[in-house]
Amino acid sequence: MTAILEVENVTKSYGATQALKGVSFSLSAGRTLAVVGDNGAGKSTLVKILTGMFPPTTGGLRLDGEPVTFNNPRDAHRAGIEAVFQDLALVPNLDVAGNFFLRREIITPSWLGPFGVVRKRKMARVAKESVSELHIRIPGIDGQEISKMSGGQRQCVAIARAAYWAGRVLILDEPTAALGVEESGEVLRVLNTIKKERNIGQLVISHNMEHVWAVADDILVLRQGAQQALLRTADTTPSEVVGLITGAHQIKEKA
Repeated sequence: MTAILEVENVTKSYGATQALKGVSFSLSAGRTLAVVGDNGAGKSTLVKILTGMFPPTTGGLRLDGEPVTFNNPRDAHRAGIEAVFQDLALVPNLDVAGNFFLRREIITPSWLGPFGVVRKRKMARVAKESVSELHIRIPGIDGQEISKMSGGQRQCVAIARAAYWAGRVLILDEPTAALGVEESGEVLRVLNTIKKERNIGQLVISHNMEHVWAVADDILVLRQGAQQALLRTADTTPSEVVGLITGAHQIKEKA
């Protein structure tokens, strides 16, 4: 299976502190990689490098086999990499369409020169279709402000928006962290729907082993910035992964 994204021996240092110590993996379309590790393991640093927030100190990235350098998040967006962080980056007083196309509005040029016409109806239609394709159920979705939705509905909207714009890779930072059992199950279902129906790779950061096993094909274990293991989910167990996270088990060879 051809890799969409390849991370090659990536490190990140802040002075004498090494946040990442040589991380390598690949991600293919239609597969989900879970990144797990305790606080301070380097998960957030890895995501920030992949989303263009800052460059690696050494090592590099390849997208569709070609070396890439992201100088800022806009570069990552243009390359087809989208992320959903824990704050969701949704505007509470906007509806689904307003959030879907925030800073990416569909505009038709007009005789006014630089001032075009915002295609609100088309934006609303596209956003509604994108949510519907993932079988996300939000009663009264038309015109409803995000602030009036439940936590699970907001998370699903954020994921649907990112999946719509993600041409190559979708990154999710603790997508079920603040949700109850039922809402978490809906989010996990959406992630599996994206995996089956979209030609993109997913990278999911999670502390919840049950949720990792529900969506991940492969697991990358980080500990204190170092890569402990890269495993096939089918070839390992939650207890083994927890042992690698805590250091109770030995480092395993990469898959």
